[in-house]
Amino acid sequence: MKLKWSKEAVADVARLHDFLVKMNPTAAARTAQSLTVAPRQLLDRPKSGRQLDQYLPREVRRIIVGNYEMRYELVDSTVYILRVWHTREDR
Repeated sequence: MKLKWSKEAVADVARLHDFLVKMNPTAAARTAQSLTVAPRQLLDRPKSGRQLDQYLPREVRRIIVGNYEMRYELVDSTVYILRVWHTREDR
């Protein structure tokens, strides 16, 4: 399995970091690191996230990392991280 990030997901992590760094730089760094490391578990267990039926027939799933939701898609042997946001955000 390979792991790839969409431009939007990279921008999401940067946006979340920029928001947090104003209040707590340590928490911002810790959060950004956990969001970038967490998807590595998907390389061994790609179907561990919950399937999102609204995207069928695509295989889009989600995992929760702390207070953040990560959506990803499985295509052949690649895990694509699509989007990341705080669960309190209105999405």
